[in-house]
Amino acid sequence: MVLSVGKTAHAAVSCTLMPPRYVLPNEMRAVRLHEHGDTDVLHVDEIERPEPADDELLVEVAAAGVNPVDTYFRDGSYTPVDVPFTPGVDVAGVVAETGAAVEEFAAGDRVYGTGIGNGSSQGSYAEYATIPTDRVVLLPDGADITEAGAAGVVAVTAWRALIDHADLDPAEYCLVHGGSGGVGHAAVQIAAAVSARVITTAAEEYHDELADYGAETVLDYTRDDLADAVREASDGGVDAVLDHRLDDYLQFDADVAATGARVVGIGENSPDPGFTNDGAARSKDVSYQFMSMFNTPDLRVPLRGAAHLMDAGDLSIDVARTYDLEEADEAQRAVMADSFLGKLVIEP
Repeated sequence: MVLSVGKTAHAAVSCTLMPPRYVLPNEMRAVRLHEHGDTDVLHVDEIERPEPADDELLVEVAAAGVNPVDTYFRDGSYTPVDVPFTPGVDVAGVVAETGAAVEEFAAGDRVYGTGIGNGSSQGSYAEYATIPTDRVVLLPDGADITEAGAAGVVAVTAWRALIDHADLDPAEYCLVHGGSGGVGHAAVQIAAAVSARVITTAAEEYHDELADYGAETVLDYTRDDLADAVREASDGGVDAVLDHRLDDYLQFDADVAATGARVVGIGENSPDPGFTNDGAARSKDVSYQFMSMFNTPDLRVPLRGAAHLMDAGDLSIDVARTYDLEEADEAQRAVMADSFLGKLVIEP
């Protein structure tokens, strides 16, 4: 049996004397930008399929998460990448070929990972992508491969923030700002999985779903008495905070914190967040940690942790919409402009 795995090769030839093997196409479709700019610079090209380096896997892409960071590499907000360039930080799929030095993976393995498409390598908006073995792990049978394609950045960020930096303990109160976002809804579930008492904020339309994901209290982020509501829900103050908009909530976090609280900041809309009363933080010995997923020492640790939770049914990445390669421009527009719960995914 000869097994065809490429989108552009569909024929299978039966032969009882031949062992299974992959027949790979020489070319593939990939979304590329040839100049930096708005979403209209994204085009689907027919290009040569890449070959994995010694320490890499060639993955047939089943799903590629769409992240805001993908748009920053496209428009040049982050250090401009060399063009032509294929975006896409996250990937999930099936191993089609392994590099010469790879021993822990084999063709046919289901895998997911993150950390590509960031300038040092081409990304995952393509039929095939290469990924170094230190950025990818095996995907358990109980994990959905489309959800896994959307999981990388958000699950690693949430895991690193709450488990590594906040050192979240069972029964502690954990405030997750923006629970309907990609990182937010993953963080709600990871905090609930360690038996923390989760408080989150979101638009009212997402409250029921976030409660189903494990939040004990879901609050409308627009309410005038939000700080009082958080303190009431946490018996006086929260022990850990995951904040995605420090410029809006830096002072708020100090105001609702319990003594010894840990605040982990993962983003902001303006580059100059500040306190109006830093005494609120000093008087409670509040610690602040600002982080980026790209500084994770070993991506495989949180990837494996998140894979275990997905396999056990304790972490589900909500896929709001899926797009094909030709719709990558619309996916990148939507990830920055639309309101939705969870993640957007490209399925080549």
